Amino acid sequence: MRVTGGGARPRLRAAEACLVLVALAILAGSVLLDVRAPGTGPGADLANGPGWPYTTLGLALAVLAVVVLEHDPRQRFGWALAALGLFWSVDGVSQSYVGFAIRAEHALAWSNAALWVFNRLGAFLPAAVAVLLMIFPTGRFLPGRWGLAGRVALGAMLLAVCLLLVSPMADETAYATLPAGVDVDAATLPLPDSFISAVIPVEIAAQAAGFLVAMASVVVRYRQSAGVERDRLRWLLWSVLAMAVLIPLSFVSELAVIQGVLLFVVVLLPAAAMTVGIVEPDVVPIEDLVGRTVLYGVLSLLIVGVDLGVLALLTTFWGSSLDQRQVVLVVLLLTALLYGPLRLRLRQLVRRVMLGRRADPYDAIAGLASTLETTDDAADQLAAVTRSVAAAFGVRFVSVEVERPGGEHLIASYGVRPAETRTLPITFRDAPIGRLVLPTRGLRSRLSRRDEELLGDLVRQAATAARTSRMADELQLGRERMVLAREEERRRIRRDLHDGLGPALSGVVFRLESARLLVDSDPSAAKGHLEETSSDVREVVADVRRLVHDLRPPALDDRGLVGALSQLAEQQPYETTIDADGVAALPAAVEVAAYRIAAEALTNTARHADAGSSTVRLTASAGELMVEVADDGRGIAPDRQAGIGLLSLRERAEELGGRSEVVCPHAGGTIVRAWLPLRPVTPEETSCDRD
Repeated sequence: MRVTGGGARPRLRAAEACLVLVALAILAGSVLLDVRAPGTGPGADLANGPGWPYTTLGLALAVLAVVVLEHDPRQRFGWALAALGLFWSVDGVSQSYVGFAIRAEHALAWSNAALWVFNRLGAFLPAAVAVLLMIFPTGRFLPGRWGLAGRVALGAMLLAVCLLLVSPMADETAYATLPAGVDVDAATLPLPDSFISAVIPVEIAAQAAGFLVAMASVVVRYRQSAGVERDRLRWLLWSVLAMAVLIPLSFVSELAVIQGVLLFVVVLLPAAAMTVGIVEPDVVPIEDLVGRTVLYGVLSLLIVGVDLGVLALLTTFWGSSLDQRQVVLVVLLLTALLYGPLRLRLRQLVRRVMLGRRADPYDAIAGLASTLETTDDAADQLAAVTRSVAAAFGVRFVSVEVERPGGEHLIASYGVRPAETRTLPITFRDAPIGRLVLPTRGLRSRLSRRDEELLGDLVRQAATAARTSRMADELQLGRERMVLAREEERRRIRRDLHDGLGPALSGVVFRLESARLLVDSDPSAAKGHLEETSSDVREVVADVRRLVHDLRPPALDDRGLVGALSQLAEQQPYETTIDADGVAALPAAVEVAAYRIAAEALTNTARHADAGSSTVRLTASAGELMVEVADDGRGIAPDRQAGIGLLSLRERAEELGGRSEVVCPHAGGTIVRAWLPLRPVTPEETSCDRD
């Protein structure tokens, strides 16, 4: 969220520029002091190194603070990073000034203040970093026991720092050559050496324990988080994993340069992670970064441990006769025989543990395809899909839901359903046929672009299997409907023939026989029988025409589709226009479906729309015929359910593999559209249609 109103933005920009300029000026001053400081002497001993790396760290933190504030000026962590950056800058320049100002023969002004800031006040820096870890990103401690543990740990760290502020140096003999006026124990209490010796280990332990609790709080908060908070915490979790590797390495190394670099990275990592988490948490796939961090961190610790163990054994057996060339040879052999294969195996193990089998997409897809080929039952196929997705992504729950004909659902699940899930649609040829349900929480549940491609391939297999099963069911259901419809039609025709035409023709035969018997004796009576017989025959002919009309409208054979629609339009109580330019000969089934759909739409318009006019439009293109009936009536209410007429429209289109829609434009009226697929008309069909 950005704030752009009023004068807040210019003032913020001025504050940001001032922050960066101050940090840059402190860095420049620190570099100048370090360059001009003597290489030896009491100042160099007290400073124990240059201060510019720490002022550089302060500038980096200030830049990160500006990035956060530019993204969201109300983000409190931006101001917290700014304060932390200035703290490190002041600590670093104090160290530089100590090395420059304290000489063997004299000391410059403010030397004691710089020494106090460097030796005493700088002890608050680990606590400042720890509290940021404990409260990010909500600004509050965790609830429950972990929140209490964080507060206790932070209190212990602050208490240890306060003891350091008032405790004199334990070994003052090391500073016996200090010039006059320099006091390393300024503003301290006269505590006995025994107390100081006992307190120092406690202070170190409190600082270390507090920092470990802060790092553990990040892991706990991540496991309890969801949504945007979880996305932001992924980066901080990665930084904590990196810190867990770098901190032990800093204790192993005895080189001051390496220790300084590791300290620089350890402090900068969480701040950079917070910045990325706030500004752009999806800038890169964090899963791969976490996996590589764990891989190389564990590998580094193993390498250091193996090296130390081997060197200890070599020193035990060869002692002083072991030279540098032999050590190098042993390290090369270990690298070739152990570290290379160990790295590959460890990489596979880390990725398998953290991300499942998604690193081997071919194996996942091939295994699923093989299972689907040997499984015929739809439920077993879906169960195979859930197992494959769970194995590929290493998640504990997967559910596949597929829509079945008739509205029922076929569901296959793997694992126990968590409280928070997310749903991904399963489509086949752009048509939704089901959904895939995965957990929301968990590192493995987050998908990179490559993971989405793999999931798409697996879901495509599921869609194919589900679609095949669904088509088989639809085919069987269609066969059943066809048989039922055929038998019902046969029953209706038989009933009409048996109950209608049969008795009528029997009556005709009876009257003709009566007329034959009376033709000689009573010609006038015979003539009456013949007239009644003629009337009965006309009724039989009408029944036959009705039966034929139910099978196929006669107007289609007499006038064609356009002519039949024109005849139908003349019968409507409102003005109806037919637009069918360019429509050639059509298959018989398409003609009947188009006529029935148009007739049903016009009937609905006459009954319900209160329309003044309508238009029937036929358009043949791209291998299909579009039938459109539009009127200027009052339309259909949004909450009104589809009636039998609209359902019959849809069924007639779907019977031929087509589709239909009914829309009500904002301008008013109703538009009924149906798309019917076409195939080439054979000469036999054309001749039959004209017979």
